[in-house]
Amino acid sequence: MDLPNVGGAAEAVRSVEIFDTTLRDGAQFEGISLSVDDKLRVAEQLDRLGVHWIEGGYPLSNPKDEEFFRRAPKDLKLGTSTLVAFGSTRKPLGRSDEDPTLRALIEAGTSTVCIVGKSSAFHVTEALGTTLEEGVAMAGESVAFLKAAGLRVFFDAEHFFDGYKANPEFTLRVLEAAATNGADCLVLCDTNGGSLPHEVQRIVTEVASYFEDI
Repeated sequence: MDLPNVGGAAEAVRSVEIFDTTLRDGAQFEGISLSVDDKLRVAEQLDRLGVHWIEGGYPLSNPKDEEFFRRAPKDLKLGTSTLVAFGSTRKPLGRSDEDPTLRALIEAGTSTVCIVGKSSAFHVTEALGTTLEEGVAMAGESVAFLKAAGLRVFFDAEHFFDGYKANPEFTLRVLEAAATNGADCLVLCDTNGGSLPHEVQRIVTEVASYFEDI
């Protein structure tokens, strides 16, 4: 795939919004165990700080997160932040309307959801054991299903930077499937944390230019 010449790309000034994952990713650190009350209090503090998006957890993963999303509508009063439920794309060769994770996201009751999908060709074929075509379909169909339910959808492109370096054509196809099916935000994840600043700058600039008209 020929990438466009991005020469002096990032000229436009863009706003910066903070998407906080303390209540899900942060809570996975060793020695940390947040109760539901703890999570509600942390969310209130994040709201006071002016964080735009608060990822509350993975509603299908454990009873604690299920209870958090049940209680949030009446026990959590947010002034500036938006609560986000986290999940993943449908399973390989499955149907979006029958996928328990996607159903749980709709039932979580948030206006915004974030789904993670593999954007690395290696992880699609080796970790998921499926084809690249199916990997693209999983992203697009999952986003379309959630958008049809009236939700704002963030798409987390897992292993994006490693995947882009190895096979940029596939990673862009995954992003394009999510974008053309209505994803409101494409999140480029450096899942392994191994990308250097100059690599991140170059790749983000190329991707932003590629999606300039979408």
